Parts: sequence; structure tokens; C-alpha cells
Amino acid sequence: MGRFGAGLAGIVLAAVAGVSGCQKPDDAVRTGAGGSGIAIRYETPTGTDRDDAAFLRGRKVVEEAASAVSALVEVDRPISVGVVSCDGEGSSYDPEFTRVEVCYDEVSETRELFRRAGPGRADDDVAAVMLETLYHEMAHALVDVLGLRVRGREEDAADQFAALMLLRGGALGEQRLLAAADAWHLSEVTNEDADDGPDEHSSDGRRAVNHRCYVYGAASGRHRGLVGTDALPAERAKGCAREWSAIRAWWMTALAPRPRAG
Repeated sequence: MGRFGAGLAGIVLAAVAGVSGCQKPDDAVRTGAGGSGIAIRYETPTGTDRDDAAFLRGRKVVEEAASAVSALVEVDRPISVGVVSCDGEGSSYDPEFTRVEVCYDEVSETRELFRRAGPGRADDDVAAVMLETLYHEMAHALVDVLGLRVRGREEDAADQFAALMLLRGGALGEQRLLAAADAWHLSEVTNEDADDGPDEHSSDGRRAVNHRCYVYGAASGRHRGLVGTDALPAERAKGCAREWSAIRAWWMTALAPRPRAG
């Protein structure tokens, strides 16, 4: 399933950790990132994914995410990131192989989502959404590898880690997280009549509001215009600074270096 739902090619949202149906061509290129055991592998894209693969390579989105995570935390078990043709299956984390899989076709899917909303959305916004996806799936890998005990739903914690990583980038990161929030909002609007069924994730609309709350909580002075609209209800905004502070503190404590055994 794709990242964004049924309004795009008749599919529903699914990026559930541990589920992967992506086909991996034999021809591939290997590269590396950082010193924390994160390795990137670009699989050969199928014909329809070639432009999307070129976009990710050119923008170095995957390398940026791997380098940022490497700079924040060290892991003893290697984590691999496969960039693959998924045929609509959606990005995921597979704990059996400690492998994040990110889908080429989500580039086109995200671009189409923004295109339907109107002109004016740049490829920077598409890259931002792909970064948020990468950080979300890497969060599942860190929970697994580090044996973290997450409070509440792991999918929500993974969204919060994605927000943490983007907001570490200051004003640029704030704009990137807002672009991801816009994508979740557009997905909700596009798929308002879809039957989502049981899901480990929060709704698309809630994920959009959560991301905006985190941006406002981290830098309220730059984002007062968010408050009091559907983007961020005023009642929710009142607690965003406290909420974001708690989320950031939890993740930074959880990722703090651990003494090595022996």
C-alpha cells in the first residue's frame, strides 16, 4: 500500500512496521553513511520508478537522513536502508532483517497529492515528505535495535521522532515538517470517504495537526498564524510547548549513549 490513500490509484494508507512486499531487483548499488552502522542500498528501479529514483539520488534525501541519525545516535547492530521499487506496497521496517525499505513510487505519489491541491508546491516539499518518511521508518529501527520501551503507540512515537529530526534543522526543518503536515492533511481530504478500517497509525488529519503542534511548540514566535484555524485549533495550541518539550526530552533521553556491556 502507498503512503497516501485511496484517492491516489485506489490504494489505502499503510506504512506498518515489519511488513514489506517490495520486490528487489538483483542489480543494485551499495553506498554507506556515517559510522553508526547505517548502510544505504539503492535497488535498480523498475521502468516507471526511474524518474523517482533519479529524484532521490539527486536530492540525496536518503543520505541526509542516514547522516543525521548517525550524528545523533550510535547503534551496535547494523541498520540497512533499501531504496526500492515497491509497486504500491509502501515504505516499512522489517525487524527480521533490521531493514528500512523506502519506496521510489512515493515520490510520484506525493507530487501528485500536491499537484491536486493546486500550483505552487515545489519539489523541496516532496523531498521534505520523503525525509519525514525516512525518519519515521528509522524510528522503528531504533526502537527495535535499542530495545526502547515506547509510551503509547509506536507509530505515534515514530512520527514524533520524525518531527524531532526535522526540527533539529531550525527554520528549514520547521518548513519541512509543515510540508509533511500539509501532505497528511491533503491525504485526509482526498480520502475522506475511504474506509480506513483498523490501523496502528493515527488518522491522517490527526497526524497533520500533531506535526503542526510540534512546530508551534518548538517555535511559537515564528508560527502564530497556525493557531485558531483548522490547521491547529487554539485549545490544542495551548499545550503544544509543553507537549513538544516532553516528546523531545523522552527521545533524547532514550537515545542517550549507553554503557557498553563488559
